[in-house]
Amino acid sequence: MSKKIGRRQLLGGLVTGTATAAVAAPSYAQGKRRLKMVTTWPKNFPGLGTAPENIAKRVHAMTDGQLDIKIYAAGELVGAFDAFDAVSTGTADLYNGAEYYWQGKSPAYNFFCAVPFGMTAAEINAWINFGGGQELWDELSAKFNIRAFQSANTGVQMGGWFRNEINSLDDFKGLKIRMPGLGGEVMRRLGAAAVSMPGGEIFPSMKSGAIDASEWVGPWNDMAFGFHQVAKYYYCPGFQEPGAMLATGINLDVWASLTAAQQEVLRTACEAENNATLSEYNYKNAAALETLVKKHNVEVRSFSPEIMAALKQTSQQVLEEAAAKDPFTKRVYDSYRASLANSMQWGARSEEPYTKARREL
Repeated sequence: MSKKIGRRQLLGGLVTGTATAAVAAPSYAQGKRRLKMVTTWPKNFPGLGTAPENIAKRVHAMTDGQLDIKIYAAGELVGAFDAFDAVSTGTADLYNGAEYYWQGKSPAYNFFCAVPFGMTAAEINAWINFGGGQELWDELSAKFNIRAFQSANTGVQMGGWFRNEINSLDDFKGLKIRMPGLGGEVMRRLGAAAVSMPGGEIFPSMKSGAIDASEWVGPWNDMAFGFHQVAKYYYCPGFQEPGAMLATGINLDVWASLTAAQQEVLRTACEAENNATLSEYNYKNAAALETLVKKHNVEVRSFSPEIMAALKQTSQQVLEEAAAKDPFTKRVYDSYRASLANSMQWGARSEEPYTKARREL
């Protein structure tokens, strides 16, 4: 037998139900929560340094201020190359940097940033998002109590700044060059003395003569550091970093303490910045290169076919040796190589013939 429900009773039930739902439904943390993000970049440096700031702004806006991420530039809280350990141990909550900086933890980390003659930005996005890359990255990072996401990409980089011309392979012998990651190992195999150092140390090292050459990123970032003041020759292409993916890592315990909504906000903020930075680099690199050439008389050179062939052959040896160091790195390498082959097969029938026709016809 049905019972007629009065208006007041119905409204009362709705109010009670709403109140109950408000208590039971997941919400952002009780009160505001501040997280500490350490970076490997100079403060507010174009692209690299502003990307983590943009992520923090997005997270703040999408959580109505409930999650507030404070950014610490390299050296403010910990050194640039100490950011990973700070997050792994819980000294900081998040880091923003280049995963190949952590190759001492595992050679597999190189593949989650850039490897010589490896993937472009579009290709690494395909691998991470659809080719199994993120799952392997999660497995690797979990070993160090971290969860990481791609959160920027510089696109194809330049080969670097050189005090002297590079006309033959002999010119690499004895060359003191700043080049991190596996690209640096390629340089060593060709006789150079490759070192890794934070971006903020490159200009004074070039100026003092401590190093003879350096790669960094591309025209926009390189001009900001003033490399054209200490080196005349600017070489391309950047065989060592054809699409440098940068990352934001978060301590796994901190990640687990976030609500599902907060986790999605952070992931989405990183994804948005990954797309935004690639667009920004593609646009601003072009304008900066024009300025370097026309205003500062920089000489842009291309590595000779002989040099490129030697770089490619040596790069393949370095990659295969890195993959052989442990079973997990081999799994990452095999996955990376399979996804790259897939992208190259499609690219050979799509972008490559189109851009060639657009340029030459």
